[in-house]
Amino acid sequence: MKLITVTLMCLLLAAVWPQDVDSKSMHVSSSRCCFSFLKKKPQQKLIQCYRRISSTCPHAAVVFRLKKGRESCASNTTAWVQDYLQKVKPCL
Repeated sequence: MKLITVTLMCLLLAAVWPQDVDSKSMHVSSSRCCFSFLKKKPQQKLIQCYRRISSTCPHAAVVFRLKKGRESCASNTTAWVQDYLQKVKPCL
């Protein structure tokens, strides 16, 4: 009787186990995505470089690295962001 119980538990666990369909497209690291954005335009001289965030993130954005090592997200759709992307170098 114990063997049947163990077998049924294993089948039940296998049935509810999450299926890994496409781990790359399903997984989004929230630490690499932006969820809040700059409200005011920073002075360009304060920006060291920028990097684009992953296309798998829910919001299109760039991360500006500011002086003193601070990083801030900015929406890709904002006009001043597009202007800065042409003037500021990408981060390495």
